[in-house]
Amino acid sequence: MLKHNTYFDGRVQSVGFERNGLRQSVGVIVPGEYRFDTGAAERMTVVSGALEVRLDGETDYRLYPAGTYFEVAAKSAFDVRTTAESAYLCEYLA
Repeated sequence: MLKHNTYFDGRVQSVGFERNGLRQSVGVIVPGEYRFDTGAAERMTVVSGALEVRLDGETDYRLYPAGTYFEVAAKSAFDVRTTAESAYLCEYLA
């Protein structure tokens, strides 16, 4: 079953699904700055574009271009900013 999610007045959208028993989602982000909270641990792979990410506890943003990924701890938060439309794959690790 697919689940469509919309965040930040439609500026971030994703479609959630399950594959091989693991929850995942694919999404798109338009230029802007956003803060996300997590329930489960996540691995975010940048599929196209680039994301600048600041994990909880960090002071600086790190750049993740297409083909790279970052991981986020469960029950935490992270900030994302981008200057170009970008796409991602989110894998829920727990």
